[in-house]
Amino acid sequence: MSLSRRDFARKSAITGAGVALAGSVGALATAPNALAATDDIETVDGESAHGHHGVGYGSLIPDPDGILALPEGFTYRVITYSGRTKLESGEFTPSNHDGTSTFDGPRGATLLVNNHELKGPRTGWKYPVPLTEGLVYDPAASGGCTVVEVRRDHVAEWVGIAGTSTNCAGGNTPWGTWLTCEETEDKAGQNGMTKDHGYVFEVDPEDRRANRDPKPVKALGRYAHEAVVVDPRRGHLYLTEDAAGPNGLLYRWTPPEGYRHGRGKLRTLADDAGVLQAFKCFDSGGKFVDDLSRATKIGTVYGVDWVDVPDRDAKTTSVRKQFTEGQVTRARKLEGMWWGDGGTYIVSSFARTESPVQHDGAVWFYDPKRRTLTLKVLLGVNPDPSADNGNFDGPDNITVSPYGGLVIAEDGEGIQHLFGATESGRTYPIARNDLNIGTAEKPEFSEFTGVTFSPDGRTLFANIQEPGIMLAITGPWKRQKCD
Repeated sequence: MSLSRRDFARKSAITGAGVALAGSVGALATAPNALAATDDIETVDGESAHGHHGVGYGSLIPDPDGILALPEGFTYRVITYSGRTKLESGEFTPSNHDGTSTFDGPRGATLLVNNHELKGPRTGWKYPVPLTEGLVYDPAASGGCTVVEVRRDHVAEWVGIAGTSTNCAGGNTPWGTWLTCEETEDKAGQNGMTKDHGYVFEVDPEDRRANRDPKPVKALGRYAHEAVVVDPRRGHLYLTEDAAGPNGLLYRWTPPEGYRHGRGKLRTLADDAGVLQAFKCFDSGGKFVDDLSRATKIGTVYGVDWVDVPDRDAKTTSVRKQFTEGQVTRARKLEGMWWGDGGTYIVSSFARTESPVQHDGAVWFYDPKRRTLTLKVLLGVNPDPSADNGNFDGPDNITVSPYGGLVIAEDGEGIQHLFGATESGRTYPIARNDLNIGTAEKPEFSEFTGVTFSPDGRTLFANIQEPGIMLAITGPWKRQKCD
């Protein structure tokens, strides 16, 4: 059942902000460098005044090993390192680490499934995902996933799926598996591929046999997939699309009647099973919203309708191009998602010409019960990305923190961070990438990816995408204040 424009306008008029701002996430507001702040933000020695008041963990200390700067009391451990660590089979760890999630493993171990965002033919990469027998979808493709088992004194890694392309953010499932997403639309015959790409595949971190003979979940559509989450109550899957020309869409997949989720069930679906739809937003006055970047005020609430996708396999036309103007809402760089607080947090990385006010990233929250989308965080344009001045830009991968609020991986210009956003909207640094992959004259810092906590909440895992390093961060984690 969709929420009509008339119903949304009526509810907004009756209840005001209460229609959207409820629960623990409702207070998330402006970040230190955010737009639409109620007061001017003062700085002290180049640092945001909002960085104080007991929020966060203090200043970042440069790493003498040149990998990861952390606050005092925190330490990191290198788990995998492309070209240095090896898989059980003897090949080197693949490069370009991306989306990751953790799972409880056997005998107290932590299991992680790690995407490798490698696009195109294998010849273009020094460390592609090895073509392990029985786990290959397209032998021409370079990407895939590895499974990493972490114990206190031991790390093991093996291939979960191979022969896929541009494996980006993905997402975990309530039944304990990983959905890896291909951020590409390459078809057989394009860029050296022998099969169509742009699908979602399910990877089981525990049962290696379940990953044999990989099969794409075509019911979820073929497009430049970024991330996916599962509504554990209603069974819907929500999926983001990172694409431009035109901008990408947010999708919802509704299971067919009688279907029940479970390990390996998605691969049994018919290619046209269920209903795949794209979102369509409208404001409190019932006016259609063509692009999320039109919102410039924290707390903006849109009602959401869902529109059927005509051809989910995009046989002749990309899915996002199958809609005419006015049919769906678009967004620039729809990136990471994470389920929490009864809904899903959704990142839209940045907007320029689309937006009335340029910004460097936004976080939205979709409430499936109310069928509303609320703007939670809006980051202002970072005036100097090359300086570590407390400004963050280009949010990408995201996770909900067991200590309150969000942890976000930066994929912006210049210096890259992991940063937190409290439930009251304050941001604070958690880590900085100190690994320069450029030159002394022209430094370059790779994006952070795969931010996720261990099942017990004691360890924060994150990746530096290039060259491909998985890191485990531990320290004096604490509940973040909501002041």
